[in-house]
Amino acid sequence: MDDVEKAILISFDESGAIDSELKSQAVNFCQQIKETPSICSLCIEKLCFCKLVQVQFWCLQTLHEVIRVKYGSMSLEEKNFIRKSVFSMACLEGIDDKMCAILESPAFIKNKLAQVLVTLIYFEYPLIWSSVFVDFLPHLSKGAVVIDMFSRLLNALDDELVSMDYPRTSEEVAVAGRVKDAMRQQCVPQVVRAWYDIVSMYRTSDPEICTTVLDCMRRYISWIDIGLIVNDAFIPLLFELVLVDGLSEQLRAAAAGCVLAVVSKGMDAQSKLSLLRSLEISRVFGLISDDNDSELVSRVAALITGYAVEVLECFKRVNSEDAKVVSMKLLEEVLPTVFYVMQNCEMDAAFSIVQFLSGYVATMKTLSHLQEKQMLHISLILEVIRSQICYDPMYRNNIDILDKIGMEEEDRMMEFRKDLFVLLRNVGRVAPEVTQIFIRNSLASAIASSSDRIVEEVEAALSLLYAFGESMTDEAMRVGTGLLSELVTNLLSTRFPCHSNRLVALMYLETITRYMKFVQENTQYIPLVLAAFLDERGIHHPNIYVSRRASYLFMRIVKLLKSKLVSFIETILQSLQDKVARFTSMNFASKEPAGSEDGAYIFEAIGLLIGMEDVPLEKQSDYLSSLLTPLCQQVEAMLTNAKGLNSEESPLKIANIQQIILAINALSKGFSERLVTESRPAIGHMFKQTLDVLLQILLVFPKVEPLRTKVLSFIHRMVETLGAFVFPYLPKALEQLLAESEPKEMVGFLLLLNQLICKFSTLVHDILEEVFPAIAGRVFNAIRRADSSGPEANTEEIRELQELQKTLYTFLHVITMHGLSSVFLSPRSQDFLNSIMQLLLHTSCHHKDIITRKACVQIFIRLIKDWSARPYGEEKVPGFQSFMIETFATNCCLYSVLDKSFEFGDANTLVLFGEIVLAQKVMYEKFGDDFLVHFVSKGFSSAHCPQNLAEQYCQKLKDSDIKALKSFYQKLIENLRHQQNGSLAFR
Repeated sequence: MDDVEKAILISFDESGAIDSELKSQAVNFCQQIKETPSICSLCIEKLCFCKLVQVQFWCLQTLHEVIRVKYGSMSLEEKNFIRKSVFSMACLEGIDDKMCAILESPAFIKNKLAQVLVTLIYFEYPLIWSSVFVDFLPHLSKGAVVIDMFSRLLNALDDELVSMDYPRTSEEVAVAGRVKDAMRQQCVPQVVRAWYDIVSMYRTSDPEICTTVLDCMRRYISWIDIGLIVNDAFIPLLFELVLVDGLSEQLRAAAAGCVLAVVSKGMDAQSKLSLLRSLEISRVFGLISDDNDSELVSRVAALITGYAVEVLECFKRVNSEDAKVVSMKLLEEVLPTVFYVMQNCEMDAAFSIVQFLSGYVATMKTLSHLQEKQMLHISLILEVIRSQICYDPMYRNNIDILDKIGMEEEDRMMEFRKDLFVLLRNVGRVAPEVTQIFIRNSLASAIASSSDRIVEEVEAALSLLYAFGESMTDEAMRVGTGLLSELVTNLLSTRFPCHSNRLVALMYLETITRYMKFVQENTQYIPLVLAAFLDERGIHHPNIYVSRRASYLFMRIVKLLKSKLVSFIETILQSLQDKVARFTSMNFASKEPAGSEDGAYIFEAIGLLIGMEDVPLEKQSDYLSSLLTPLCQQVEAMLTNAKGLNSEESPLKIANIQQIILAINALSKGFSERLVTESRPAIGHMFKQTLDVLLQILLVFPKVEPLRTKVLSFIHRMVETLGAFVFPYLPKALEQLLAESEPKEMVGFLLLLNQLICKFSTLVHDILEEVFPAIAGRVFNAIRRADSSGPEANTEEIRELQELQKTLYTFLHVITMHGLSSVFLSPRSQDFLNSIMQLLLHTSCHHKDIITRKACVQIFIRLIKDWSARPYGEEKVPGFQSFMIETFATNCCLYSVLDKSFEFGDANTLVLFGEIVLAQKVMYEKFGDDFLVHFVSKGFSSAHCPQNLAEQYCQKLKDSDIKALKSFYQKLIENLRHQQNGSLAFR
């Protein structure tokens, strides 16, 4: 063993026994050897004399790299030597009278040799080495070892160059085209003849080599002349191999793969149809058996599904009526086997069940009348959908307790089912009656089933019914088309044996909710619906996920049925007594807090029920009092004992108060403002008392942010419920909320004021005037803090301050647009007037959000109208007019729009531009020539505006047409931009 061989062995060592330093030296030595001029000769010599696979692999890998990288710089002599040597190795020929034993090496060495040959073919075929394939063929008579090598060469050619299954460069695509064209012209018929002869000769004596040859041939069928395969010799041979028992299963499977390649061959629709018809594919149907794991069954299944796809494609593409009849006949012949394959066999990854079936259903839409056979196929499609959407029982426990594995499987199935449900809806539109019968039978058989898959079968049947509902129009659902009435009755009256399962219970409730429009028209089913939601199938289900979802769905149902439920209120309240008691009983806070979601939805449902005017006043008062009184008593008791709470009790009590507020808030949603303020003020009085109690929370727990947020939310609710009756409570509430407000809470506070202003307009003037100075002080301090914070500032804090600033702009906009701008001028607020003006000015000119800029310009427009007494009279706000003329007009109306960042191509920017033009119009109307003279003489002159354009602007401004002014001003700005070419230094 020489140094080169030793170095190669060391560099390939993975045992860890060799010193890393020595291994590194060996790798470097091998790399140096690669750079020597005689490297190719060295490699070929080693391949002839050395039997160490590591050395053989290294030599072939090196040859491959050298040819690929240095081919252009090699001498003619060196190229000839490499070509002759490598080809001799592949053909079992001697090199310089020395027999090379490469073909006795493992498969990976032979594959590497094939790769080297393909690299030579890439550079040399057909111009330099035109006879490579033809020269190889006579050597095939040497037997299996050379046939195997020839197949490896063709496979490598496909992998490395020809196949379009891998991304290729444009150069590789061009070379592949050149190689294929030359092969078609020169050697493909001889190669195909060789394949035929080999398979015929070795089918019984060496099925393994025949399998190798057929797997190789399959790759080439897509681009060689199909007549070489589809003839009286080869097709019968392939089918014979597929069908004859006793032959190797791998050989039969390989033959089926070749037939599939023939079936999938690209050609015009009419030729393809003739080909498919001639194959008599029904011969292989019988091979689909119960032994679904075998390679043969898997390949035949792929053949049958591939055939069906091609026939369907022919039906779509052929034009003549006769051809359509033929293709439909072929399709109907193969479909039953396709359906069996779909449900019982491992599917080929290239075949999409949904895509194929969707295509078939689409063809049915084109038919005026469905025949009996097609109706049967519809049933089979539905059966495939049902079997495909079934969960795997092995995940049942994981999904029921919803652990990590269960969640992943549920997410996977939700995604997987989407296309299948689209298919179901399409089937439902094509054949609604067949679909309904199938779903009814599925439901019945799933319930009666004694199999260990009952949970999955019931869930699948319910899912089918749910998804089918999405294909129905509202009208069809209301009327109860077809079997819908029977389906809904069965659904509502059935007790599933597996109802304790989370998935089944959830799908059951979702399905009932889906069909509520039918129940809305057929009120006789209401008791069944209520029973399903109120017993252990729904809100009282032992699984918390089910009971919570049931609470939400029940609230939606109440919202939909509402007045139809008046006679059931007593029953409903009785059924929900235990759930309500968790909130209303005095020992409610003893252990862990209840789930807030289900509680809120239950109280909202109750509110919607008892808040109707159809409920007599006396009963309504009793119902409401029985809920509000204990809830308020609990809050009062907790507030009274607040000081005595220890550190363990306090968080629990606070959480309980939060949930009580949530419950009351939800309950109040069912009561309209008209009912509580006009028709039944006694109900309004109860809510006022409740508000009084809940506002005490702000005094007792002034610094507990979650409680303050919940109380704020309740005040929002009461503004909508009590209307103007909420006014007496606002001063104290706002004072308490403002006392401890952080930026995040201040946002909520401003939103409350926005709601009050939008609802009551100028009626809130006095309240707003009282709180505005404190708000302005807080907000401007926070903004200054944000401006002065360094790069190390907390990003969450900055985000909160940005949100506050954004809400402030909305708040100022709401104030001005509702005629309340006088609030800015009150004695206590005037200190902040300059800060407000500067903030609005800077924002209207520079803010990155165009919508915010627009709002600020609108505020200025409204202030001009509110604060200017012109054309006659004294100035209301000293200094305001000069600020608008000298600062706002030039900076916002001119300089900001001259900036290239002001994009006229953007729709929102154009709207902002319209407001800026309107501002100029309003300033001229209110300030007259004072504005115009300054704007033209100072603003336009600094922008070097030509005199004629300035005069045109004055004329357009004086005219009443705002559209013409906007159009002219845009052209003027674009003209100035072009003239300045961005050189103007904006202030």
